[in-house]
Amino acid sequence: MSPTQHDEIERKYEVDPATVFPNLADVEGVGSVRPAEEFRLDAVYFDTASLDLARRRMTLRRRTGGTDAGWHLKLPAGRDTRTELHAPLGRAVKTVPAALLMQVRSVVRGRPLGPVASVRTTRREYALCGADGAVLARVCDDHVQAQRLDGSDPGQSWREWEVELDGASPTLLDAVEEHLLAAGATRARVSSKLGRTLGEDAAAPAQPSKQDLARGTIGQLLVAHLAEHTAKLHAQDAGVRAGRAESVHRLRIAARRLRSALTSFAPLLDRAATDPVRGELRWLGESLAQARDAQVLREHLNRVITEEPPELVVGSVATRIDDQLSAAYQSGRERALEALDSDRYLRLLDALDELIDAPPLRPGVDTAAEQGARRLLRRDLKRLHRDVRAVKAAEDPEGRDYALHEARKKAKRLRYAAEAAAPAVGRRARSLAASAKKVQEALGIHQDSVVARQRLREYAMQAHLEGDNAFTFGRLHGLEQARADRAEADFATAWSKMRRKQIPRWVD
Repeated sequence: MSPTQHDEIERKYEVDPATVFPNLADVEGVGSVRPAEEFRLDAVYFDTASLDLARRRMTLRRRTGGTDAGWHLKLPAGRDTRTELHAPLGRAVKTVPAALLMQVRSVVRGRPLGPVASVRTTRREYALCGADGAVLARVCDDHVQAQRLDGSDPGQSWREWEVELDGASPTLLDAVEEHLLAAGATRARVSSKLGRTLGEDAAAPAQPSKQDLARGTIGQLLVAHLAEHTAKLHAQDAGVRAGRAESVHRLRIAARRLRSALTSFAPLLDRAATDPVRGELRWLGESLAQARDAQVLREHLNRVITEEPPELVVGSVATRIDDQLSAAYQSGRERALEALDSDRYLRLLDALDELIDAPPLRPGVDTAAEQGARRLLRRDLKRLHRDVRAVKAAEDPEGRDYALHEARKKAKRLRYAAEAAAPAVGRRARSLAASAKKVQEALGIHQDSVVARQRLREYAMQAHLEGDNAFTFGRLHGLEQARADRAEADFATAWSKMRRKQIPRWVD
């Protein structure tokens, strides 16, 4: 049975046991407050021995009592927001449901999950209602008793207040918070009962500050960058598994940034160790490409068709495009999930962890971060310059499209490298990244038009062979050609500005 899921938007507050709970009927937008309901909630939290889930702000528990007893997996989804997946209690009390275990497979990677903490909560829950009586939010007054199950502490107790929206606008959180703070509460330092129970052991590893990176070595700068984007890869992995459409794109970006870093920083590295990882990151990106590309193209073409005069949209063009690209997206998503569920992907995650824990740096790469980063950026800028010259030398339209695509990839690599170098190099690196981004974006639009024209030609031929009117496909193809021409002009402008501004600064 598949778990159910929803996004919960909530805030937690620390409060003294003697503090009087405030009257929330005066909160703006609240019409009434229902009498409190009382619950006794008993939860056991599961994690690996090294608390891998907690370190990534994920919680997995089996809870009895209340209105939503069962297994709960909570994943971070943004400020004040977490995605919660729920599975029935079932008979097993120590075996995590397979459907939830699959959601955290990339974090757990075969390590056993077991009970790490128990939390007992006595709860008074107040429903805040609107003028029509509909529930807007629920505010909980919790008295908590918690204990680690490894025997390392005798247990602890505290009181907290929790506000969770139930369909209301997030602005209600601010309005309720104003009353809670006035009553003596303070914003909670940690976002979950488990985090408070486990303390520092559940904290994510501390990341070096920008000042530390600026004063450090180029190797330290690289390791910090790899750690940052590996963490983002894990976060988006969870989003893909939870069904967030935008996470496919963001996971692909995280993989690209990691691969790009291993390319830009290659002179510092033992490539016998890093080239295989680059190859696997390429495989991961390709596994995600179909779903994302179909999603982007479908949204773009649907928007273009909507903006066309109705008399110019004939035949089954809208239905055919939507059906074809929706099917391509679903097929691509299945391919992406297959990749994420594969042992190959888990080995890639192990390899990334190893690169961070024991980076394969070549001897003597203790160069200061700023000096080393400048050298690497000059190298990437020269490569972009070379590929732009290849665009001008292309002899036919197909060769020009290919050259523009290669220049786009080099611009993206330079942008990513400059953004990675910014903590050490500062303003000049940020300026270089901004210039490269403008070139990349113009070339990205051009490449999107190349793909769109290929698809439109295929759809037009299918429509023609099936006796359908292909007029609008031809018109859309012409619009895409015009978009490509504008993108080339934008690229020429962006490159001209970049060449005047950046080449003298960076290239000897």
